[in-house]
Amino acid sequence: MESNNKMLEIKSRIFDFFLSSSDLTQTTFLTQLQLLLKEELQAEQAIVTLKGELLSQNQSIICEQAISYTIHSGEGSDVENVIIPLFDEEHAIGKIDLHFHSPVPLPLDSFNQMSKELSIIFQHYNEYIHKRNEEKQYQELYTITSKFHSAMKVEGILSEVIKLLQRMYEDFSYLLLLTSDNDDLKHLPIKKLDFEDNNICAMNAYVTGEVQYENSIKDRRANIYIPIKGGQGVYGVMQIISLDAATLPESEIKFIKLLADETGAALENTQLYEQSKQVISDLQLINETSHQLNTNLRLTEVTSFMVKKILQSFHAKEVAFVFYQETGTEILPGSTKFFQQHDIEEYLLHMKEFLYSDEEPLFIGDLRVHKRLSDLPFCSCMVIPMLIPNGGRGACVVTHPLPYFFSFEQFKLLQSLIHHSTLAFNNSMLREELEKYVITDYLTKLYSRKYLDDKIEKSMKNDSFGTFILLDIDDFKIVNDTFGHQVGDKILIQVADIIKGNIRETDIGARWGGEELAIYLPKVDLKLGESIVLRIIEKIRGQTNPGVTVSCGISFWNKNTQDSPRDLFHRADYALYKAKDQGKDQLFIEGFSETSKKVKS
Repeated sequence: MESNNKMLEIKSRIFDFFLSSSDLTQTTFLTQLQLLLKEELQAEQAIVTLKGELLSQNQSIICEQAISYTIHSGEGSDVENVIIPLFDEEHAIGKIDLHFHSPVPLPLDSFNQMSKELSIIFQHYNEYIHKRNEEKQYQELYTITSKFHSAMKVEGILSEVIKLLQRMYEDFSYLLLLTSDNDDLKHLPIKKLDFEDNNICAMNAYVTGEVQYENSIKDRRANIYIPIKGGQGVYGVMQIISLDAATLPESEIKFIKLLADETGAALENTQLYEQSKQVISDLQLINETSHQLNTNLRLTEVTSFMVKKILQSFHAKEVAFVFYQETGTEILPGSTKFFQQHDIEEYLLHMKEFLYSDEEPLFIGDLRVHKRLSDLPFCSCMVIPMLIPNGGRGACVVTHPLPYFFSFEQFKLLQSLIHHSTLAFNNSMLREELEKYVITDYLTKLYSRKYLDDKIEKSMKNDSFGTFILLDIDDFKIVNDTFGHQVGDKILIQVADIIKGNIRETDIGARWGGEELAIYLPKVDLKLGESIVLRIIEKIRGQTNPGVTVSCGISFWNKNTQDSPRDLFHRADYALYKAKDQGKDQLFIEGFSETSKKVKS
């Protein structure tokens, strides 16, 4: 009866401890239990030892569900020991060592009952601790998952995983073996998973998606390899290293596996998020580019805009738009300076051979492997073909000095960008060509009479002076009658080419009508204009075939005269009449008044 009451008292105090204490860790519980047993049983010493501690101390576990009783005999010794075994349903989980001064206060049979009761208490306590650990683990898992979703950055995800592992299992070391490059995360225990490495267990975990174990008795080291899996693949392996060959319980490995799965899902979501951001950015780039290119830009403006966009979006070093023509290559104005060099044409023609051999874009990671291109000051190169009007061919060339600088995703984006912009290039070219047809004579390729009239009118408003020349091919009817109109047309083209070759880009050569041609020299005085005309007359005489001569009439204006374009034309026409009348193959200058001047070449 007394033993039953004593057991009830012990159980009551244990339950009071459970209800009142906020610290129910194993260390605190065992300390309180030892004090309680010592007080209630009036023992000299009470020592509770659990199974894990017995193993670490190389002590044997009691294998029988019965108490052990010993008496220490010797001079002056009256100590009696009682060992109470603790069991779960099947196995020993520990023992309680009680030391008494003789006599033992309770019958030995009562200690058997105490063993059963305390074993049940320990079973419940272990279940409580297990559930509490599970609750803590899932709370940690919930917290870290929330951080994953809020961060959406690889560095943040991996940092949180390492911190959690080190906090929960501080006796172990960790290494994340990842398939992706993470050179910017050298402050974390991360290593690239090398498929040529000899770490067979890590590769097995990656390939099979299952946990792998590795034990080294010689090094006293144990490794656990847990795959980091997402919904679409395996992104690496989590290596857990034990330096003293200690092992983790299966429940802890199960938790770490859940953590690894959440990490894999987070890495996958981050990757998808970054991909979606990139896709949105690419679509915005294409949309913005298409919108801008639909605003009727000139060809030079289209080129400059596209070059600027490519430099910004692809971080390229050099960009050019090249048109391949029968006469050679044409680098569109707006391309970067490197492609404006005179000796670059040879390399561009060699690129053309590669480009149009199979009609596919070029994606070259290192140009140094191509002998004919190895002298260029860049390694990475993307070349996208373009179709231009009238069956012509062109290309966009994008380069960088570093090898393998551009990704394949950038290569695909550039193809899409050029595809959307080619129409704008073609529209600009066709529009400028149409404008050129409107203002250009079809046969001689000189400007039209209307264009000349407009330019002279603007010049007389904005400039201070200018010189106007009318040229007429002498005896052109005889040339047509003798050689035919086709030869006559060729003579007109030859004279027009000589005129274009002897005036500035700002000067205007035009077809006035029939065999009459005109030249306007803005901001050129009469003396200089006279020397230019004499040079043209001389070249026409010597370079045409069959040879012809021209007669010229010159007029001049400045701000001091009340002149109109009509007056300028009238004086030049009169001077041309004078040159014809006085023998042809000469020029005649008509002054502002009655003064005139005949110049015989």
